[in-house]
Amino acid sequence: MPRAIISPSVLASDFGQLNAECKRMMKNGAEWLHMDVMDGHFVPNITMGAPILSCVSKGVPGIFMDCHMMVAQPEKWVDDICDAGGALYCFHIEATADPVSLIHKIHEKKMKAGVAISPDTPSTAISDEVAHAADMLLVMTVYPGRGGQKFLERCVPKVAELRARFPDKDIEVDGGVGPNTVGMCADAGSNVIVAGTAIFASQDPGQVIEILRSTVELAQAKAAQK
Repeated sequence: MPRAIISPSVLASDFGQLNAECKRMMKNGAEWLHMDVMDGHFVPNITMGAPILSCVSKGVPGIFMDCHMMVAQPEKWVDDICDAGGALYCFHIEATADPVSLIHKIHEKKMKAGVAISPDTPSTAISDEVAHAADMLLVMTVYPGRGGQKFLERCVPKVAELRARFPDKDIEVDGGVGPNTVGMCADAGSNVIVAGTAIFASQDPGQVIEILRSTVELAQAKAAQK
């Protein structure tokens, strides 16, 4: 199974101190930073776009920007996000009619490709062909568009279904995840954990990151013994 990766969600940060917040997370053990890009069309909210990502990329050396593209027509933004320094481009399966071609376009720009599903989308919407082409699969455990929502436990079985089909694939969970909910995600087979408020609002974000990582590693060790 792929290794545990913690990707703090910048949506929960102080946007007025964005570079400093990203550096703070990396100093506290975060490997990736989860950048929520919302366009006001696919979701009813607007956050950041390529110009802001470009500033972060320039101001935070070594950052791995895990770009979650909650946008309509995700094909339109691949070049811009690449030019801005994006390392992983994760689009929603609901937003495109040709996910395989989009994955190839992302790979041509030397970025990793992720495919996300919203809470009401079944995991079977990600076909074997799409999953094998992608680098990562994302299961949303809240409705995309707003931070601070309550974790939807009903989404967890989708993680298990995807892990059973794709044992070697990075599988990410995003939405309401923290120390109290990460266990069920890890037990289901998620190895990439997105957490926002649980990390950014903590007095000791490094401790929270370590709890999340160790929970995933413990679940992986138990799974390996079965």
